[in-house]
Amino acid sequence: MALTSSRVRAVNAVFEAGNFSAAARRLGVSQPSVAQLVRELESEFDIRLFDRHGHSLVATPLCRQLYAATNRIQAMEADAVAILEQREELAGGELRVGLGNAMPGMALISSFKGLYPKIQIRVEIGNWSDIMAAVIDRRVDVAVLPEVPQDRRFRSEVCLSQRVVAICHPRHPLNRCQVSIAELMQYPLVFRTGNSSTQRVVDKAFRAAGLRPEPAIVVNTREGMLEAVANQLGIGFIWEHGSSRIDRIAKVVVTEMDVELPEYIFSLIGAKGKLVELFFHSRSLLP
Repeated sequence: MALTSSRVRAVNAVFEAGNFSAAARRLGVSQPSVAQLVRELESEFDIRLFDRHGHSLVATPLCRQLYAATNRIQAMEADAVAILEQREELAGGELRVGLGNAMPGMALISSFKGLYPKIQIRVEIGNWSDIMAAVIDRRVDVAVLPEVPQDRRFRSEVCLSQRVVAICHPRHPLNRCQVSIAELMQYPLVFRTGNSSTQRVVDKAFRAAGLRPEPAIVVNTREGMLEAVANQLGIGFIWEHGSSRIDRIAKVVVTEMDVELPEYIFSLIGAKGKLVELFFHSRSLLP
């Protein structure tokens, strides 16, 4: 059974226009073509979509349900077409992007630049609090962060889900598939400062286990965390896709943190219109 886009468009046009003739004019096709598409759908699914009343067609309750569902899809298709048609108009401009993690933000930027190479991108990377402030203060147009607050000022959409993992030097005794949080207490730990989204997840996990770790080192940047671990100063923590670095870094799943949390693209409502909208759409190209 096939609910093709041409059949959906025909049914929705008849629903809106009230008869085959007006629907055909709206779609730019012949009246028999519209009638045939509707009848094919009714026959294939053994349903009735319209009742005839004089010269008008009245939608059945089933047809009204189908219209409510498929009309949203058509609106999305129209938005997508509009974006594709705008591509040639995007000969310049600048988009300011805030990233809490270098990844997946850089992957999103790569997807965006592949489509719109003439748009200049300015990137601000910082901890969770820094990037949240940058969005609110309009220093950036759009950002990528975990834990975006439910606030009517923001538009947000999930771009992926990921978990926080432990990282250690490849020669570390805990370099294996999975460890418990209690095992981590036996070794020096590297923490981030409290305004880091990573550290909030780590602190919550230790509290839930009834443990009070004392870190050997506290750093305020992800790069500092990576370098401390690479130089065998302790076990650190990072979002699983937070960095593509693999030299002298091994990622280890922590049993008590093995829960994926969403990462969001978000912006202030109405921020920088077209370019922000296009950046939101670039998430569909992420692998």
